[in-house]
Amino acid sequence: MKTEAGAAGEADGPAPGPPAGPPPGGDAAPGDAAPGGAPEASPGEAPDGAHEPSASRPRRQGLAALSPGGQLVASLALAGIALVACVHVLMVFLHVAPSNTITKRDGKAVNDWIYPEFEQNWKLFAPNPLQQNIAVQTRAEVRASDGKLRTTGWYDLSAQDGAAIRGNPLPSHTAQNELRRAWDLYVGSHDAQNRSTSLRGTLSEQYLRRILVLRLDRLGVGGRGDVIERVQIRSRAITIAPPKWSDEKVNQKPVYRQVSWWTVTSRDVSLDSGAHVRAKDRTDGAR
Repeated sequence: MKTEAGAAGEADGPAPGPPAGPPPGGDAAPGDAAPGGAPEASPGEAPDGAHEPSASRPRRQGLAALSPGGQLVASLALAGIALVACVHVLMVFLHVAPSNTITKRDGKAVNDWIYPEFEQNWKLFAPNPLQQNIAVQTRAEVRASDGKLRTTGWYDLSAQDGAAIRGNPLPSHTAQNELRRAWDLYVGSHDAQNRSTSLRGTLSEQYLRRILVLRLDRLGVGGRGDVIERVQIRSRAITIAPPKWSDEKVNQKPVYRQVSWWTVTSRDVSLDSGAHVRAKDRTDGAR
């Protein structure tokens, strides 16, 4: 029989805690705290701080997804396709381009590639690019104030324009095109015997004479009181030499096209040119 003091001591004391180990006869229930307060990981679940390999590595795509052998085969196939495409573009370009050193030497190979599947019915560069160096030159007959007539030497006007353009980052339109276009206009409106073939023939002659008189005056061909009575123009064409690796042979002898003397009148001198030379008038001598 317990005394009252013993009963009171049992009532005031701490209640006995749960058993420290797992309940006998079985494992701890899922979700129960593990010793030390850390929860146990459930079966199939990675512990804290660990990640699955599939979540950390991105999936490979394209060539990277292939095996090393497959990557090698695919790379070689792509390189072959690119090479064939480049060769095809080059062959088509040579086929539609004007006749040149390569097509003269390897024209059969180009045609064998093009015909019949890839035949083209158009041409690149129309008209054909110029394969000559053409220089326009002029000279004049000048009558001095004492009545003596003299003929100047040939002045290479194209060389002067080239010198003005070379090294100039902003060359003038006049230096680049005035003389060249004027000569092209004359050649296009005259035959090989310098006979006019269109209504622009007379206009091209007048335009060219004005340019010649203006350029000769700038060169100082005549002194004070001298008169430019006639001018003459010619072109010198030299075929451009082929590259050193080519077996093509070309004749580089200069070919001249010379026009007959043109009589200069006051109409061929620009009023605002400030010319120091006088031109022969149609009716009343020099002016």
